[in-house]
Amino acid sequence: MKQTKHMIGIYSAAAVVTLVLGVGTTVVTATEPCGDFGECKALIEINAKDGDIGFHFLMDGDDLNSARIVDPDGAKVFEDKAKGPLLDQKLTETFAESAEPLCWEDPEAEHDEEIVTLVEFLERWTAGLYVFTGKGDQGEKSNGETLLTYELPAAPADVNFNVVTGVISWAAGDDLGNCATASELDALVPGVLPVHPEDVVVAAWEIVFEPDVDDGDPTGSLKFTVRVAGDLAVKAVTVSADYLASLPDDTPVKIEVGAIGVDDNATFSEEDGFCVNEVGGCEEE
Repeated sequence: MKQTKHMIGIYSAAAVVTLVLGVGTTVVTATEPCGDFGECKALIEINAKDGDIGFHFLMDGDDLNSARIVDPDGAKVFEDKAKGPLLDQKLTETFAESAEPLCWEDPEAEHDEEIVTLVEFLERWTAGLYVFTGKGDQGEKSNGETLLTYELPAAPADVNFNVVTGVISWAAGDDLGNCATASELDALVPGVLPVHPEDVVVAAWEIVFEPDVDDGDPTGSLKFTVRVAGDLAVKAVTVSADYLASLPDDTPVKIEVGAIGVDDNATFSEEDGFCVNEVGGCEEE
C-alpha cells in the first residue's frame, strides 16, 4: 500500500475530512486499554488491486525510553530506543508498517520484485497474541498484548464514483483481489484461513477519495476520508460538495474503499480514472 490508510484511523494528510456515519454500534479500534498501554494493535492490510500485503502495528504508552514487540513464537519483531533529545522527550505513540511486497506474479512488476504469497505471509506472521513491552526512566515496565488474527475481510467490489451526484458506491466482495481469488481461497479454508473472507464480518467501511496527481503537487494532500458502519444498508457515501468545489478544474481522482474487520484487518480496493470539475478534461497518467 502506497500510503498509511486506516492504520487505526491515523492520517498524515494536511486536509482530511473524517465522518462517522451509519446505524451500527460496532466500533473498530485498537485494543483499548492494552494492559499498561493506552492502546495497541497488530493487523494485516491488503491492497486487492495492487496485490500487496503488509503487517502494521500501533502502541501508545507514556514516557517510554524503549519499546518492543514479541510475536506468539517468542521472537522479537520490533524494538525502538529513544536517544539524544528524544530520550529527554520520551516515546509515547509508536506506529509503523512493514514493507508491502507483492502477493502475486504481477506481469508489470520489475523482474526482481519480491513476491510473498498470502500463504508465505501468514507463515511469516503467526496468528496469536503479540506482546508489547516498554521501559521508562526508573526501569518501570509497561506490558500489554493484542491479538493478530487471520480473519481477512473480502475486498470491496464494484467501486464507483458518480461525478454528477458526488456519490461513491461499492458492494461486498468475495475474494482478496490479486492476492487470492475466490477459488484460491476455497482451497485455504479451513486449513490456512479460519473463515472465508466473504464470511468475515465487516465492522466498518473506510473510503479515501484523493486527487491522483504527481508527487509534490500540493493538491495531492487534499483528501476526503470517511468511515461508515459495516452494516450500512446502502453501501454509498456522498462526497462533500464544498470539498469537491475546493479542487482545481480537471482534477483526476482515485478512490479506495477498505473493508475493516472486527480485528482491524483491512482489505482495500482501488479505482481511478475519475475526473472532477471537468472543463478541458483530465490528462491520463
